Amino acid sequence: MLHYTYMFQNYNMMDWNGFGNYGFWLAPIMLWSLFWKGLALWKSAKEDNKYWFIALLIINSMGLIELSYLFIFAKNKLTLSSSNQTPKKTTKLKK
Repeated sequence: MLHYTYMFQNYNMMDWNGFGNYGFWLAPIMLWSLFWKGLALWKSAKEDNKYWFIALLIINSMGLIELSYLFIFAKNKLTLSSSNQTPKKTTKLKK
């Protein structure tokens, strides 16, 4: 039977800044999730959706639930096109 320390002496879980082999992917995923979670929480609070706010705050899904809220379930949905800007009002001069 192998001794416990002998079995794990070559295995270093804390290779890359304490994140193991997943450190390369962890920072971009955290930034992605933080951006969409912040945007969804802000929008749900602004629209006074208490249940969505609580769900978005508690559930961590790497931005998937946040994206579905923003683009599908929100009252004022986000759109990907920039053509939804309102045109400027022009005033006609009376002669």
